[in-house]
Amino acid sequence: MREVSTEEITKNIKEMCIEANYTLSDDVKNKIINSAAVEESEIGKKILNQLEENMNIADSDNIPICQDTGMAVIFIKIGQDVHITGGDLEDAINQGVREGYIEGYLRKSVVKDPIIRENTKDNTPAVIHYEIIPGDKIEITVAPKGFGSENMSRVCMLKPADGIEGVKNAVIETVKLAGPNACPPVVVGVGVGGTFEKCALLAKKALIRDIDSENSIEYVAELEKELLNEINKLNIGPGGLGGKVTALGVNIETYPTHIAGLPVAVNMCCHVNRHKKRVI
Repeated sequence: MREVSTEEITKNIKEMCIEANYTLSDDVKNKIINSAAVEESEIGKKILNQLEENMNIADSDNIPICQDTGMAVIFIKIGQDVHITGGDLEDAINQGVREGYIEGYLRKSVVKDPIIRENTKDNTPAVIHYEIIPGDKIEITVAPKGFGSENMSRVCMLKPADGIEGVKNAVIETVKLAGPNACPPVVVGVGVGGTFEKCALLAKKALIRDIDSENSIEYVAELEKELLNEINKLNIGPGGLGGKVTALGVNIETYPTHIAGLPVAVNMCCHVNRHKKRVI
């Protein structure tokens, strides 16, 4: 049994909150840079070049890429042979978020009650997803999620008869409805299957997958390519001002479901698709 202290977990999450908000992962960064070469709209090219300049300034000056530094979403996979010492795990995770957002001078955007709306002033609590896995390691992914794009996301409870065409229509319609409000070029995370809440979690997980990767299921990988192609024909374009590059990527995750249902979730993410992963 391997022991991992809550202090170490707090330290890593603090650092990851800051890193995720200052620097994009290479897959997203390269997609933005390479998209300028294929964009046919002059204003679209200009916007993509500005996004690249903004990324470089944030990286070199150690400042946030975007003023909306998001609500902290934490995926934590805990090996079943790990014993966590030194206190409560959830408290340790939230302490890491608290320290990261305060020390990194990141905007605090979380309100304690959804109706009363009093700011917690430290961006806690985080949204935490736990998973128990084999082994003696802990895998942590920190994914700050801004709400310009989050607000444009949807869950659609389709009928089984709607089939794959229904899934395509749900995804494309969601992107159309989002228009410029999701800060395109976007990354589209799609979850298909499970239950009402499971498909939404799948869509969120899809966003933290490398956008250069493909789903391991052949028909799903083809669907990812087809949807990306169709979305980029919508002429929403960078900044919503028209152009070829509306989406940088479409990632789909699937799960078994009930004979009577076909749940589909579409989690929209702006071009600032932030996530950092560490294994401790």
